[in-house]
Amino acid sequence: MFGSDQENPVDLLIVGGGINGAGIARDAAGRGLSVLLVEQHDLAAHTSSASTKLVHGGLRYLEYYEFRLVREALMERERLLTMAPHIIWPLEFVLPHSKEQRPAWLVRLGLFLYDHLAKRERLHASKAVRFGPHPAANILKPTYWRGFTYADCWVQDSRLVVLNAMSAAERGADIRTRTKLLSARPLGPVWEAVIQDEHGRQETVAARAMVNAAGPWVGEILSAKLGRNNAKAVRMVKGSHIIVKRLYEGDFAFILQNPDKRIIFTVPYEHDFTLIGTTDIPYDGDPAAVTISEAETNYLCESVSRYFRKAVKPADVVRSYSGVRPLYDDHAKNASAVTRDYVLDVEGGDGQPALLSVFGGKITTFRKLAEHALEKLLPVMGREAGRGWTASVPLPGGDMPGADFDAFFATIITKYPGFPEIFLHRLVRAYGTRSATILGDGANLSDLGEDFGGGLTAREVDYLVEHEWARTSEDILWRRSKLALHVPQGTEARLATYLQPSGLADAAEKNLRKID
Repeated sequence: MFGSDQENPVDLLIVGGGINGAGIARDAAGRGLSVLLVEQHDLAAHTSSASTKLVHGGLRYLEYYEFRLVREALMERERLLTMAPHIIWPLEFVLPHSKEQRPAWLVRLGLFLYDHLAKRERLHASKAVRFGPHPAANILKPTYWRGFTYADCWVQDSRLVVLNAMSAAERGADIRTRTKLLSARPLGPVWEAVIQDEHGRQETVAARAMVNAAGPWVGEILSAKLGRNNAKAVRMVKGSHIIVKRLYEGDFAFILQNPDKRIIFTVPYEHDFTLIGTTDIPYDGDPAAVTISEAETNYLCESVSRYFRKAVKPADVVRSYSGVRPLYDDHAKNASAVTRDYVLDVEGGDGQPALLSVFGGKITTFRKLAEHALEKLLPVMGREAGRGWTASVPLPGGDMPGADFDAFFATIITKYPGFPEIFLHRLVRAYGTRSATILGDGANLSDLGEDFGGGLTAREVDYLVEHEWARTSEDILWRRSKLALHVPQGTEARLATYLQPSGLADAAEKNLRKID
């Protein structure tokens, strides 16, 4: 089997199917390396699907003098918007101001830097506004009559991970979900690793190099699986979000400054909802079992109620989610002040197999992190690093002429007049140019097979199983889409039954995501 012995080792064994692991797999496969990626659960099952769904420079990081990180993130924001215009799009942010907060001149200075630290082509500049003519005036309390606006981007975070994995697989990478690393040891010039799939089947693979991109588990991989100690450490910080029924009309978000100096976002979410987050709480538990606390829910509700005319109460929450950010431990006292920058630690060389461990990182800079990772890793492997290629190649479905979503969507409407426009819009937002694979020669919804509700059809489910490693109803309804917020009761069970005959669903399907 591929990479199963020392005479035929895989070039790169990547542990972790979050955004960093998938991004490194894509870059490496595109440079001609043989790649095996193992993920113990589903792609983006944890941190990478528990974000605030933003591709942004990180305005608040300027307060901690993270100028390099912000500049890199701003540059990547523009690149990603071009690479994946179907799952990433511009979003206006409104920042209300009052005299009790940071001085207006300081905010304006920060926004000026934000506008000019990197070249900006597709997003508008920040500006000071009075809310009289702005629709925010009807949402905010009268106390907040002025502020600022600026632009960043929204992203379908878990789909970003899947698209990177798809791109890697199309270039030869072997992507295995629900497969975990049991152990690994250096054996001459290669790693001998034992992996195990969900059915308990074990396999020994050989790899010239390993990438530890396990996120919150990076330390556990080093100590428990590889038997190594490392001076670098991960500081786990829990970030929680709540979802409520839509609080206001308008396609703009708010960034709200709290008395404790933290900021909270309210973002239009899935048409009918508002996403509110996030918290920053030190965490030392199991990353797979993280949940929101009552105190966090209250904090988020109070943060929004401080600004909005209409108060938000815990009873308004229709769903919540939490994730653990595996930040590099820079020994900052405040969890909010811990750096969001990444650190890449490389070991090996001189006859020893290479090991690269990823500490920290954020969604916006994943592509650059992957590029830097290979630039550091390949020389240790005794290979030329080569030139990076990912910045100019669209992700699957993102190859729209001029990266113009609206223009491409107009062609789809014309080509498929028998489908509801709202259905087509969701499909093209998720799959871009590859939506045609699902639509095929269909003339209307009935041509796409069983309707599971919310616009989810058998044709789409089959596509997700065949091309995107979807195995369970949770994979489909919560990570490949957010349709669980829209489908009728019973859809999850019907979908699980549909998946069962092919052996693609989890046998008990007992871990379906529930409303918190």
